[in-house]
Amino acid sequence: MKIVFFGTPEFAVPTLEKLLNHPKYEVLAVVTQPDKRRGRGNKLTPSPVKTLAITHNLAVWQPEKIKKDTDTLTKLQNLAADVFVVVAYGQILSQKILNMPKFGCINVHGSILPQYRGAAPIQWCIHKGEKETGITTMLMDAGMDTGDMLLKANTPIKLLDNAQILGDQLAVIGADLLLETLSKLENQEIKPIPQDNSQATYASLIQKEDYNLDWSKPAVEIHNQVRGFYPHCVTTFRQQQLKVTATVPLDPAYTQELPKEIQDKINKIPDLSTVSTQPGEVINITKGIGAIVQTGSGLLWLREVQPIGKRLQSGWDFVNGTRLTVGEVMGN
Repeated sequence: MKIVFFGTPEFAVPTLEKLLNHPKYEVLAVVTQPDKRRGRGNKLTPSPVKTLAITHNLAVWQPEKIKKDTDTLTKLQNLAADVFVVVAYGQILSQKILNMPKFGCINVHGSILPQYRGAAPIQWCIHKGEKETGITTMLMDAGMDTGDMLLKANTPIKLLDNAQILGDQLAVIGADLLLETLSKLENQEIKPIPQDNSQATYASLIQKEDYNLDWSKPAVEIHNQVRGFYPHCVTTFRQQQLKVTATVPLDPAYTQELPKEIQDKINKIPDLSTVSTQPGEVINITKGIGAIVQTGSGLLWLREVQPIGKRLQSGWDFVNGTRLTVGEVMGN
């Protein structure tokens, strides 16, 4: 089976690796987003997919707008591929492109469709507090993740999973599911299933304001925001920006879901149930653990933070480094 691979971020790399290492599949070319400037040096940096493709001496095409790039469209048409595999490519494919391969275009999507269609399904799934997610392979159509579904694979979401952890897990699951999908599609062992549009939800592009923490919200909601939009959530502390990258909600309803080493640390924190303060206020500092912050409902342990211009550090290191005291307030 001859394949053209469309993908850009790290999430797409395991699928491309599986295809390259499989004797039944031949990757003819890779289509990925143009190199972007990143880092302090603002240097042009290739996508993870391009980096892998180059090591395998594959043809790499990087059109700015694939729907209007006649050169790329001609190359794709001339390849006469059996299937286009699309994993987090980052551009919408035209109907002309969708019609090119024999078996159509197969997308590996990071949710259980029709839930969380769109650009950021993993992040929003965590943000909404879902307990389970997964991968769906589908035949692409001209809509936004609206094509007929092929196969699904589910996985639980743990309380401390963030977008990076879950994304890494789903990337591997997606790679395996794609191979199964291709095999069954070729052998006519799959019957595509239309999506129920009435059950659809959407995972829109993340905006900068989505990273701002509001301490008047419940502790669990803030926790889900921090891990869903990892590692970008921010608050203010002493009039400067503070990234909050890991938290733990101190609610007995969630404690049993935590690893034993985290539970052991929580057991060292004194009973704070009678303390009532304003949202964002540090109400306790426990040795070896760090700061406990009041929210609109419940308490939140700041497990890992990053002050502006400094490295990531544990909550306890942050307390020591800033000489944080009880009564100080996070947020505006």
